[in-house]
Amino acid sequence: MSNATPAAHPDHGVPVILRSSAERGWQGFGASLLEIRAGTYRIPAAEHHRIGVHIGGPVRADCVCDGSRSARIQAHGDVDVIPAGLPGQWTDSADCRILRISISDAFARATFDQLELKPSQGQIRRRLQVRDPRLQHIAWAMAAELEAEDASDPLYAESLCTALVARLVDGQPAFRERRRTLAPKAAARVIDYVEANLERRMTLAELAALVSISVPHFKVLFRETLGMPVHQYVVRRRVERAKALLLEGRLSISQIALEAGFAHQSHMANWMNRLLGATPREIARSAANATLPARPQRCQPGTGRIEPRLPPN
Repeated sequence: MSNATPAAHPDHGVPVILRSSAERGWQGFGASLLEIRAGTYRIPAAEHHRIGVHIGGPVRADCVCDGSRSARIQAHGDVDVIPAGLPGQWTDSADCRILRISISDAFARATFDQLELKPSQGQIRRRLQVRDPRLQHIAWAMAAELEAEDASDPLYAESLCTALVARLVDGQPAFRERRRTLAPKAAARVIDYVEANLERRMTLAELAALVSISVPHFKVLFRETLGMPVHQYVVRRRVERAKALLLEGRLSISQIALEAGFAHQSHMANWMNRLLGATPREIARSAANATLPARPQRCQPGTGRIEPRLPPN
């Protein structure tokens, strides 16, 4: 869990951070992959909410949080939820790994407002050893982002964290949907805005504000309208922009990566290969070959047949 410090075994040291989102540009939330040695650790109260997801084989664990004690076998995918302001203590019988997700209270409350939850519903409550396939699905997607050499746009991580908060809160969101898709003018406004801003980072809140609806509502209507999530649409448009620039042949590949909104050249290459089945160099090479002048041809005397003019030996 977050900010863990050793209690019973000072020689064990603090958990080792194997992967972190610190350099990925995530705002209001973060994630780390931690290696935790066997022993007892006290986790002080923090201003942010913490979610710990157990990774790997089963481990005997004893947990104390908010006056509640739980002795259990932690299995792969088990989730512990520690709200802001609560301390805790964990004793693990063996070394283990966890995915630690930290969410600022401001991010959580903004999501509550967007979900139009009542105050009694808009809370993240303490829960230990939760086994929820949907929570796990979101957690593994965030873990994959930590492992990826070329991470997706922060917009994707923001979508995941918004979905995570929505799944954690008690009660059902009270969306007041009057339609299942964006109105044509609203959709056009979003599409034009995305197209005009592909070179920079965009947020879900920014896009939702264009049509004056909440982020969760916008995500649902956008998917229904365009048949794919927001982050996927943005990535595809960036790939198409990069392809067009490569075919023009005016800029270097590294310049095109930045113009199309990718973090760097290899980030662009990864997505182009994934979506188009070709690397930037292959696309640029095909464009260059297509613009080469055709070799002159001549007519064979007495035959009327055309044969290519071969270069001299």
